[in-house]
Amino acid sequence: GVRGWLRKSTVGWAVLLLAGGAALWSSVAIFSAGTQTRLAVGSKDFTEQLIVGEIVAQVIESRTGVSVRRRFDLGGNLAHEALVAGEIDAYVEYTGTGLTAILKEPPLSDAAQVYRRVKQEYDSRFGLEWTEPLGFNNTFAILVRGEDARRLKLKTITDAARYAPQWRAGFGQDFMSRPDGYAGFARIYGLKFIELREMDLSLTYRALVERQVDLIAGNSTDGLIARHDLVQLEDDRGYFPPYDAVPVARREALERHPAMREALKTLAGAISVAEMRQLNYRADGERRPVPELAREFLRKKGLL
Repeated sequence: GVRGWLRKSTVGWAVLLLAGGAALWSSVAIFSAGTQTRLAVGSKDFTEQLIVGEIVAQVIESRTGVSVRRRFDLGGNLAHEALVAGEIDAYVEYTGTGLTAILKEPPLSDAAQVYRRVKQEYDSRFGLEWTEPLGFNNTFAILVRGEDARRLKLKTITDAARYAPQWRAGFGQDFMSRPDGYAGFARIYGLKFIELREMDLSLTYRALVERQVDLIAGNSTDGLIARHDLVQLEDDRGYFPPYDAVPVARREALERHPAMREALKTLAGAISVAEMRQLNYRADGERRPVPELAREFLRKKGLL
């Protein structure tokens, strides 16, 4: 009768509701687990950062089995802000940048001291961990033509200083204006050039190659250094602060994924200045896809 039908219907709806609730709970649980196990790696907005960001992402994926989302091309301090906010779990920062741009402290010349300082302060202020340095220092590079370095037997900036009164120098606007740039550099080394030209950084390399100037300040990992047979002179008086590249990660992410910490350790000392120059040139000069370059590099190192 009607009562029996209602009873059967009530039982039927109850079963359906229970089943639906179980399915919904299961979906939420699966989604939550997926959210917890997924990681995000960021990068700043220039070629070198895209490369090291991809290297870090591929190593984490390979060693942990966790899916990694890429959030690259973050300008200014956006990568740091995203890390603090938990929007990404790691990115590669430079020790000197962390000290001066993030912590707002004066530059220091001792690499080990800078690393210890940023490691301690990031941990206490932000809950972030500086892991192991990748192996290269992207600092200012004082460059001369290779043929001049060989002919004049130049190895250090002090060696080149004696020729400054006969030389023309070309520097970018950033180097001319920043506190760790030209003014202190010229004072420490007693430099007085016959001519000083301020120009766009990208034009300084061309000016050096075409003999419009005799000495420039570039970046130590620029791919154009090897391409144009330029020589980086040793900063023998330790003027320039260190900018060692180091993956920085959220402590919470490292604790949740112990394998992530081990994955990042495998990159310690894995990338030399010469190797970073080559990677930068292959990306910019040869237009090679960054994921492909990162994969080739890691396989060559036995890390994939």
